[in-house]
Amino acid sequence: MGDLILNVDLAAPERRPKKERGNRKHQSFVRRRRELERRGVLRQKQLPPNRGGPRRTPAKPPPSCPKENGSAGTGVPSNTKGKGRGAAGGTPESTGAPSALQNGRAKTKGRGRGAVAGAPPAPTKLLAMDCEMVGTGPGGRTSALARCSIVSYDGDVVYDRYVRPEAPIVDYRTRWSGIRRQHMDKAVPFHQAQRQVLRILAGKVVVGHAIHNDFKALRYSHPKALTRDTARIPLLNRRGGFPENVAVSLKRLTKALLNQDIQVGTSGHSSVEDARATMELYKVVEEEWEQHLRQNPEQE
Repeated sequence: MGDLILNVDLAAPERRPKKERGNRKHQSFVRRRRELERRGVLRQKQLPPNRGGPRRTPAKPPPSCPKENGSAGTGVPSNTKGKGRGAAGGTPESTGAPSALQNGRAKTKGRGRGAVAGAPPAPTKLLAMDCEMVGTGPGGRTSALARCSIVSYDGDVVYDRYVRPEAPIVDYRTRWSGIRRQHMDKAVPFHQAQRQVLRILAGKVVVGHAIHNDFKALRYSHPKALTRDTARIPLLNRRGGFPENVAVSLKRLTKALLNQDIQVGTSGHSSVEDARATMELYKVVEEEWEQHLRQNPEQE
């Protein structure tokens, strides 16, 4: 039998390129989509499920640079310049309409006070108030507001008005209040004065002596954290040589610490003079007292 010769080609057969499915429009769409996937433009929910491999994670866009009110990366408005101390001053017979400084929107350079959390209040945020009362009701025993005076940090008059009580005045208490019958001729009604005063005090740190009596006459309750009562600051008593737990009169504190005489004579008190004296007393212990309040906020 003759030899059988087999001619076997062991080389792998050449594979034909796999034709892409679909028409040209679909092929163009697929290529475009793959390019967008490669660049990370498509969001995750837009990506089709990737069979046989992990899903492509789109690249995160670079963080934007915050630019708010001209401050890069801080978010703090750049308009922080003010007019320094005493800029909240006004004139007597002020209508009480809040200005840019009175409503607390204006900022102040000063010494940088109030620029950071926990710092002492800025001068434009500080006001001192004093009220004078007359007697109404049976025997004139009910105290009613008859004058309200507000001064700025530098002692400029922001508001000073005589106020007509709702009830008839029985006792003018002139010896102490300084109020007389003729003062009621141009006095403003109580509710009008109340609205004007509350607009001025809104958002301000209010300094006063036994100021709870003044707020009571205004039928108003100011936030405790924004109230500074010089009758309840032990540092003042200590500086004046008085026991810390004793309520000392404004007249005695002013004489001991400022060497000034107020509430003299028989013509009665001046609420403007008393408000200015109260602010000056607060300044004596301002830094130390504000630091104490920051460390003991429950005592505000």
